[in-house]
Amino acid sequence: MAYAATHSPVNGFEVMISLSLFAAFALMTAIAAFAVLWPLSRTRAAQAAREADLAVYRDQLAEIARDAKSGRLPKAEAEAARIEVARRMLAADSARETASTEDPARITRQTTWRRRMAAVFALLFVPVFAVGLYGMLGSPRLPGAPLAERLTAAPDRGDVAILVRRVEEHLQKTPNDGAGYEILAPVYLRMGRPEDAARAYAEAIRILGPSALRHSSRGEALVIASDGLVTADAARAFADALALDPNEPRSAYFLGLAAEQDGRAADAARIWGQLLARTPADAPYRPVVAAALARVGGTAPAAPGVAAPGPGAADVAAAAALSSDERNAMVRGMVDRLAQRLDSAPDDIEGWLRLVRAYGVLGDKDKAAEALKKARATFKDNAEALGRLDAAEKELAAKTGAGEKG
Repeated sequence: MAYAATHSPVNGFEVMISLSLFAAFALMTAIAAFAVLWPLSRTRAAQAAREADLAVYRDQLAEIARDAKSGRLPKAEAEAARIEVARRMLAADSARETASTEDPARITRQTTWRRRMAAVFALLFVPVFAVGLYGMLGSPRLPGAPLAERLTAAPDRGDVAILVRRVEEHLQKTPNDGAGYEILAPVYLRMGRPEDAARAYAEAIRILGPSALRHSSRGEALVIASDGLVTADAARAFADALALDPNEPRSAYFLGLAAEQDGRAADAARIWGQLLARTPADAPYRPVVAAALARVGGTAPAAPGVAAPGPGAADVAAAAALSSDERNAMVRGMVDRLAQRLDSAPDDIEGWLRLVRAYGVLGDKDKAAEALKKARATFKDNAEALGRLDAAEKELAAKTGAGEKG
């Protein structure tokens, strides 16, 4: 039994295959080495080559003489050509004489030694170096994993490609499995296959029915497939998502991006401003939307559920019921807190307007003017914000003038 277990026909067959494969690799290496060594084994008859060169030069001299005799070649040019050919003949003849004085046996020994060294290098060093390099960088003990066996075996959870292949084969057999498409679509997206992800989301919508999440996810896949461009198909997907859920944030963001890409900055600012107005302060995507809004010159509104610091109209009205000292102390405390906040976060036009009005209530014209100056410096590239600041300054001037006349 032990012999059968260790020397089964299957194991013997595997050994035969391994030996055959090794023999094939060895044969391929020998053929490659032979292809390199073959040109080195070819000897050239140097003497015959030099004799052939001299024969060519003699033919050239005869041709020059014929051309000069027939008048096709001027006398001066013919003489220059004869001199050049004669010089080459002398050089070839001198080389022949030098070669004849050398020891042929020594030359043969040197040539043979060089060829043997090249053969040893090609046949031994190259294969040994390749095996050693594979031993250091490769994985010789890693068992084979043919694709057919990987598809039939229980897949490793880390082998995403095999898992995807399994689901694809399942969907080929049951094409109306919407849940399979919905599972496969985000995997396609993580694998860098956004076109396949968009098609999978479309199939999920067809089979399972439309939903805001499916439409929005399909639109995002189309945007990624087009290298960040919101195409018409993607914009329709986002619009369909918002029709089902007006508060779906991803669709609103990408529709704002589509408006920006179309050159409609005002529409982009409106869409992103409305999105920020309903986005919680701790939403992870809020900074992205705020940055996009600032890019088109919009002003980020306060997050919902976060009370805007600083006095409003109700605060000022309540303060009117207090005594003069109490009212001033209350208002000044709120104004000071608002001013401190704006020093650290100046991109709040509503806060600056409240600060200017509060200084007007307190009668601090100088501080109101300083606040207007700081606000204009902050929003110097925002025409809408500058217009609102001008209106606030005129309102302040009108109230101050009426108070002084009274």
